Amino acid sequence: MPQTPIFSSMLGSSCSGQVQPDMGERCVDPVYQDGNLVSGSLEALIERLVPTMDYYPDRTYIFTFLLSSRVFIHPHELLAKVGQICIKQKQQLEMGTEAEKLKSFAAKIIQLLKEWTETFPYDFQDEKSMKELKEIAHRITQCDEENGTVKKIISQMTQNLLMALSARSQYQEIREKFRQPVTDKGTILKTKPQSTQKDILSVCCDPLILAQQLTYIELERLSNIYPEDLMQIVSHMDSLDNHKCRGDVTKTYNLEAYDNWFNCLSMLVATEICRVVKKKQRTRMVEFFIDVARECFNIGNFNSMMAIISGMNLSPVARLKKTWSKVKTAKFDVLEHHMDPSSNFCNYRTALQGAAQRSQTANSNREKIVIPVFNLFIKDIYFLHKIHTNRLPNGQINFKKFWEISRQIHDFLTWKQVECPFEKDKKIQSYLLTAPIYSEEALFIASFESEGPENHMEKDSWKTLRTTLLNRA
Repeated sequence: MPQTPIFSSMLGSSCSGQVQPDMGERCVDPVYQDGNLVSGSLEALIERLVPTMDYYPDRTYIFTFLLSSRVFIHPHELLAKVGQICIKQKQQLEMGTEAEKLKSFAAKIIQLLKEWTETFPYDFQDEKSMKELKEIAHRITQCDEENGTVKKIISQMTQNLLMALSARSQYQEIREKFRQPVTDKGTILKTKPQSTQKDILSVCCDPLILAQQLTYIELERLSNIYPEDLMQIVSHMDSLDNHKCRGDVTKTYNLEAYDNWFNCLSMLVATEICRVVKKKQRTRMVEFFIDVARECFNIGNFNSMMAIISGMNLSPVARLKKTWSKVKTAKFDVLEHHMDPSSNFCNYRTALQGAAQRSQTANSNREKIVIPVFNLFIKDIYFLHKIHTNRLPNGQINFKKFWEISRQIHDFLTWKQVECPFEKDKKIQSYLLTAPIYSEEALFIASFESEGPENHMEKDSWKTLRTTLLNRA
């Protein structure tokens, strides 16, 4: 996403959204507490979004309102209302004799549109939004027709917007060609894979390098998740008049694509372990992935770390008792301690907070890396949404709730903008992204062939699986 001043100043020390001194605290709509905006009607909040001759909204407010407004109003409708307010203000200024005031007003409106188009480009994907944008731009251009400066700025803004929309469209087309989460490719019932078959260790035997390549992939995928994608968690359920906001399929697709990456990595780890023929080599594979997960933790890549741990905790891998008896599990125990789900993942959240603090004072991109466990991040937003109402009993929008959601999403945006300090290794990444992965059924079969069933329940499962796959063949 294009970087704008919003990210350098937004939510600096808290998610308070300090108001302008001249806005006052006596207003009933919107409502302030200790100088912080906490609620208001949709109309009043829109009024606060639009600049005047003497006022420009705080960037924290612009981001938070534009982010949350889609829960209550479609972007093209919001643009129309902003346009109507602009017309009124323009008409009032035209009644005066000072042309400079008109130019100053025009510059502020352009700045608002610029921040909007750069931060939420997908709000302008439909014809209605583009039409409203062009109408506002046309009226603002009239404020400075002599030298054409405003017209040039608007033209550049529109060009950048179209480029951003084109880039997102191309990303979707590429993403559709990516590997599906699970496949049965490579699974043969009675024949174990040959020991000479290519595995992850033949491609990369250094845990640190593999952790770095996983981090590269994570950051690449994070860069294609946008704030409105995350807000979809709220707007998908509470969109206006019980109909979905435009672009729902596209937006949830970005989140699902990233979630699929987590699942693929977990299944890849399990596949790599279960398909190894010899116990000694299988033990080495388990210890290798433990080391990779530890390196991911040290880097700040918690998502890959969790995916690896999840893969090793899948039943087909966990049941390999003879293999695990040979594994030095001390390091694995430490990793599981960090990801202990008790007390709402308290240990993980402490580690995440430490990584975030390191990132804030870092002098290099290497130290700035923070990749949260995405599923937990999404759940945090979801539960924050569920425990607080969108509107207060008096009908006003509960803006305090959206300040907090905005703060969490801002943290995520800050982390995803970190430039990856590691060079891309095409060979390793190609393997990670395209190597065949087993389905859950295939994993169990490979696991049973590695270490036979130990009880009647496992024996029954083994027979059922073999029969099912034989009939399928």
